Amino acid sequence: MKRLKLTIFMAILVLVLAACNNSGNIAGNNGNEGEADEPTPPATVEVTDAHGTVVVPVNPKNIVALDNRTFETLASWGVKVAAVPKTVMTSDSTYVTDESVQNIGNHAEPNLEIIAAVNPELVIVGQRFTNYYEDIKKLVPNAAVIDLNVDVSKEAASPGENLVNGLKETTITLGQIFDKNVEAKQLVADFDQAIEKAKSAYNGTDKVMSVIVSGGNIGFSAPHTGRVWGPLYDIFGWTPSLGVDDSSTHDQGDEISVEAIAQSNPDWIFVLDRDAPISGITEKVPAQDVIDNAPALQNITAVTKGQIVYAPADTYLNESIQTFLELFESIATSLAK
Repeated sequence: MKRLKLTIFMAILVLVLAACNNSGNIAGNNGNEGEADEPTPPATVEVTDAHGTVVVPVNPKNIVALDNRTFETLASWGVKVAAVPKTVMTSDSTYVTDESVQNIGNHAEPNLEIIAAVNPELVIVGQRFTNYYEDIKKLVPNAAVIDLNVDVSKEAASPGENLVNGLKETTITLGQIFDKNVEAKQLVADFDQAIEKAKSAYNGTDKVMSVIVSGGNIGFSAPHTGRVWGPLYDIFGWTPSLGVDDSSTHDQGDEISVEAIAQSNPDWIFVLDRDAPISGITEKVPAQDVIDNAPALQNITAVTKGQIVYAPADTYLNESIQTFLELFESIATSLAK
């Protein structure tokens, strides 16, 4: 009888201990007390674009990328895309060489129907394609469409500030969308550092001339506005060697005589080779050859002292934060010599 009572007691004890153990596991995350559950990644994120707030899926599928300021960032993060405007991209881009990525074509005559055909969750608009924003929204009403355009036009109140903030905000926004926040913040930090280096390297008095070389011709790139050089005068406080009335933001620069450039005698010349990254141009004259072979320029300070800075060869088709980071580092190194 005693043996039976002991057996019953032991059975009850086992059940009680088992129940306590299960309760402890539930309260303590499977027995690991104090260890919190892994946070669930958000399904969507709210981002701010040129038009307001947009809800975008995190790590979306079937992405269409149309903004030349974003391609290098997306590619460096391994982001897969369904369609891009290959015609206005550098030939060595991984998106251009990937045959599975469809080509929307040039912004002058884009095949927007391809956007609808790939059924995107996200379309990234900006720069050359910003004028198609409303058309694209109507074409893919179920997709998130974001416009990351940066205003550096003559109408902008502060093109330099717009360029810097625009590149940084674009990078942070893409980091949020593609779960690359750490990488995005590091890229912005490197960019800020490059800006400070270039600022401190400029002596505040040297006269600067910026030009765009295309088709063997030298075009004047006006200070303050336009793509690439213009906003940099505001960012770095450059003193222009020459001012031109009614200057434009034309992508080949404004017509100006080489003699006028020589007469202004710049201490520094900053050069963008527009033709270098364009694969459709059969006969290219490198910008350096054009500058070197211009007789009127040979006696100016910038040439005699070798104070000429060339933008990265792919700049005209790749105005990413990485491109400007590389450019700013090059400017800082050159000015500090």
